[in-house]
Amino acid sequence: MPHTLDTQLRVPQPREAVFPFFSDAFNLERITPPELKFRILTPAPIEIAEGTRIRYRLKLWGVPFHWETLITCWEPPVRFVDEQLSGPYRLWSHRHEFIPTHNGTLVCDHVEYELPVPALGDLAHPLVRRQLTRIFRYRHEILHGIFCGQGQTESGIVLDSASDGVTTAALGSAD
Repeated sequence: MPHTLDTQLRVPQPREAVFPFFSDAFNLERITPPELKFRILTPAPIEIAEGTRIRYRLKLWGVPFHWETLITCWEPPVRFVDEQLSGPYRLWSHRHEFIPTHNGTLVCDHVEYELPVPALGDLAHPLVRRQLTRIFRYRHEILHGIFCGQGQTESGIVLDSASDGVTTAALGSAD
């Protein structure tokens, strides 16, 4: 069964100043929790555009695996989409959007994902959902430090809005 994860982070810079950070694939290593041992395997420099493939290596619950994504939409500085070609999920589509606000940018992530082996995936989903929430919380903390410094910010995660009703986990301040 497909699941969704939606996050928002409000930062005080215009999207033209925020988007370049996300257009550098190697910054994904900076915003991924260190215990995942996330590394990009695609040689630098990576020129991001529609059709770009990026290969990664990471460990999840101590199990190493490879992941490859394809950039299927590239519209700087508005949005981009990466989709899994191979990796741990049956489906992974991650849309990144950068919405201008009166005082900065709303950085939005929308992830549609499905676990492999549907019956087992449904059983494992609560654990995977917790892990994804933790990863995005960490990402927000790092992004908060980069773009907001010591100031307050608004952020939040909505889990499985399409499949399980709406469950919200407030991230709160990243201080």
